[in-house]
Amino acid sequence: MADVELTMTTQVPVSTQEAWAWSTSLQSVRAETRPLLKLVFPKGMTDIGANTMLGKSLGRCQFLLFGLFPVDMSKLTFTEIVPGHRFVEQSQLLSMHAWRHERVITPAADGRGALITDRLAFSPRFATPVVRAMVKLLFAHRHKMLARALGAQSQEIAQNSDGRARRDRSAW
Repeated sequence: MADVELTMTTQVPVSTQEAWAWSTSLQSVRAETRPLLKLVFPKGMTDIGANTMLGKSLGRCQFLLFGLFPVDMSKLTFTEIVPGHRFVEQSQLLSMHAWRHERVITPAADGRGALITDRLAFSPRFATPVVRAMVKLLFAHRHKMLARALGAQSQEIAQNSDGRARRDRSAW
């Protein structure tokens, strides 16, 4: 069972296909995390796609704070990929007992664009409140960057622990 669960959703004015292409491009993933974090993906990995091996580590992924300082490493592992809709990454990290990141792409309810939702569940090995705040900050940054890149207005939907949505820019 995860100690921390976070959900973040951003509506973008692009098709679900465009949102999926963005979400599965390693160049886009890097763009979402910069300049806070540089991700060094396993050699030979080009994208997250239908040909990505499931259930086995693809190799080591390094996390460099500001592109300079190593702060974590994972054995990058995807457990589920539904092309055009969702992926689940469940990797072993040095800093976590457990880590699960699910990204889901759905059509926006108003018919204008797509929703990109990240669901995180993790159990830090130490300093849970600090790690929670850092992960929350990183994914808020990721959503800000993807919104900017895909032309969205700055709006995020936060989800309370009881599952009710709340619109609150300060939530993240």
